[in-house]
Amino acid sequence: MRKNISVSSPVVTPSRLRKKRQFDKALTIALFISPALLVYLVYIIYPILGTLQYSLFEWTGGPDKTFIGLQNYSQLFADTVFWQGLLNNVKVILTSVFLQIPLGLVMALILFAPIRGKRFFQTIYFMPFLMSTVAIGMLWVFMFDPLNGAVNRLINLFGFENVAWLSEEKTAMAAIIIVIVWQYAPFYMILFKAAMVGISEDLYEAASIDGASSLQKFANITFPLLMPTIVTSSTLAIVGSLKAFDIFYIMTGGGPNNKTELLGTYMYKQAFVHFNMGYGSAIAFMMFLFAFLAAGIIQALEARRKRKGAI
Repeated sequence: MRKNISVSSPVVTPSRLRKKRQFDKALTIALFISPALLVYLVYIIYPILGTLQYSLFEWTGGPDKTFIGLQNYSQLFADTVFWQGLLNNVKVILTSVFLQIPLGLVMALILFAPIRGKRFFQTIYFMPFLMSTVAIGMLWVFMFDPLNGAVNRLINLFGFENVAWLSEEKTAMAAIIIVIVWQYAPFYMILFKAAMVGISEDLYEAASIDGASSLQKFANITFPLLMPTIVTSSTLAIVGSLKAFDIFYIMTGGGPNNKTELLGTYMYKQAFVHFNMGYGSAIAFMMFLFAFLAAGIIQALEARRKRKGAI
């Protein structure tokens, strides 16, 4: 006699259904971000780890490497040129934060002012950022020429003597800083202008009804609402200053007497001029570490500001 055996299907409970939906959602997210994550791992994380690995070896770039542990770093911390380069990077950071960003903000405010020819000024302001860094470096080398440069001819009109801007220790760094401010201030101008476009006109109209002056509108409306852009600009300025290389290498090559040497130019010389790849990798990894810590500190301070209820 045959018996019918019925197999009961598993009961789908709400908790199982919720877990399945969460798994499907996580799987979908993973599939979408995997291409970008793969590119990030290959082109960002792997080179950083590779640089750290190479910094532990005495290596001239050939097939033979000798493991020396942290010897490159102990040598680095006793290297006066390394500390001079770091000091110069700090000077570039201060220039970027306290000159480039405020100047970019002022330029953006001018473009929002009710004046004629705003498109002309916008084009003139942004033109330095559109030029190649090599072209800018060569242009300013000629302008700072000690005999026939435009800068010296200008100061001659005020009764001053010619100055060897790029070959004197006292003036070389200041000359390059002028070029950096001129080149990169338009970039921050664009960031601030884009942020100002997003500020509602109703806020300014309400302030006008209350009798607020232009300065009060800026202090109580514009500046607070631009704070996220200021934080982003500061992060970009600090990280970019720690990675600076091209304009310094073109204009002075780190001279005279290492007075304009940066971590980037010193790393390049050690790795690709003297073929001291291990030591150059140690400098490069320290550059990454400084930039990572600086960006982390800025983001932590910004998160703390937001927790306190700021805009």
